[in-house]
Amino acid sequence: MIKKPIIVPVIILMLILLTSSVYASEPTIKSNQIAIDTIWTLLAAFLVFFMQAGFAMVEAGFTRAKNAGNIIMKNLMDFSAGTLIFWAVGFAIMFGAGNNFIGYRGFFLQDNFNNLGLDIPLFAFWLFQAVFAATAATIVSGAMAERTKFSGYLIYSIIISGFIYPVIGHWIWGGGWLGKLGMIDFAGSTVVHSVGGWAALAGAIVLGPRIGKYNKDGSANNLQGHNLLMAALGVFILWFGWFGFNPGSTVSGTDPAIGAIAVTTNIAAAAGATMAMVVSWYKYGKPGVGMTLNGALAGLVSITAGCASVSNLGAFIIGTVAGVIIIYTVEFLDKINIDDPVGAIAVHGVCGAFGTTAVGLFAINGGLLYGGSTQLLSIQLLGVLSVFIWTFPLAFILFKVIDLSVGLRVNKEDELKGLDSSEHNTISYPDFLPTTSHTQKFI
Repeated sequence: MIKKPIIVPVIILMLILLTSSVYASEPTIKSNQIAIDTIWTLLAAFLVFFMQAGFAMVEAGFTRAKNAGNIIMKNLMDFSAGTLIFWAVGFAIMFGAGNNFIGYRGFFLQDNFNNLGLDIPLFAFWLFQAVFAATAATIVSGAMAERTKFSGYLIYSIIISGFIYPVIGHWIWGGGWLGKLGMIDFAGSTVVHSVGGWAALAGAIVLGPRIGKYNKDGSANNLQGHNLLMAALGVFILWFGWFGFNPGSTVSGTDPAIGAIAVTTNIAAAAGATMAMVVSWYKYGKPGVGMTLNGALAGLVSITAGCASVSNLGAFIIGTVAGVIIIYTVEFLDKINIDDPVGAIAVHGVCGAFGTTAVGLFAINGGLLYGGSTQLLSIQLLGVLSVFIWTFPLAFILFKVIDLSVGLRVNKEDELKGLDSSEHNTISYPDFLPTTSHTQKFI
């Protein structure tokens, strides 16, 4: 029989151990949450990085074989050079402590960025933002394909990644004035896509159309891309990567909203593709492959702002309208002789602006069609207009300066020969060319 004097200390010791284990469990739960959120954010960043391959395939597929190598180089280097400049200055401008217009602390990541209130490690958040910055830069590449000097491309890509894009990011995501007003752009219809689209518009205007694209009467010729299968693969990669782009913007794998965000993203993309197919079928007598592919991208871009704020029905309507917008915008740009080989201006600039504006209509909390006032819609429109006023003129000036200094466009002979040969001394498909002394030296 155990004596009472022994039982009492044992009970007290057990209570102490039990109490300690209860209090110790709280940090364990918190640390597990941080680990899950970190892994999710990194996984999403890896998916968005893979979108670079998607952009490269879309752009290469929608353009001619003689420029495929140049396009691969541009997509590789806008990420590589853009990563370095975003590490050096872009992230600090976008997320560093500063004022309502710009951040100015934390260059080269030499700051703790406590102003962000992050629960995940800073480096995980930085990588996620770096792949977003690369997306904005690579959008420009498509609209200016097949006639841009590689040296000029590198210059504007670095400036867009290091300054033009981060300033907008600060306004909306980094504690700037538009974010404080209440603008909703959850994953970047405007921050990423419209910035890239408006810069692409400026570049296409300064650069001028490709040789042979337009006739003297203003009518357009179809300079058909060399590989629709490649373009289609690129769209599927982008669609896949968008599941990192939108749900990943929660930067939290423990946030139940990631499932709903993935669903609205998918519905809008499907609706965009379907409506673009229907409209092209009606207008041209056949369902257009290229237009349908871009319709999926239009739906994805349009839902990116409101993917966390709208219902499934709202996502369907947004994607459906985007599928119509893409076709008529591409036609309009052709009528005014703005040459965009891949439809980047229509997909990213116009549909990005539309999707951001649509949040003011379809947001479940505050949207005009859900019993809200015009306040959110007004803020969204102000944001769209402000981003255009910042991006387009600044990009136009940038392209003009490059054009007058190092040169923006290749000469006529090099353009006709192809940029693979003239800019990189290579050929992407040597086995499909006649074996002559001229082509042999590039193999």
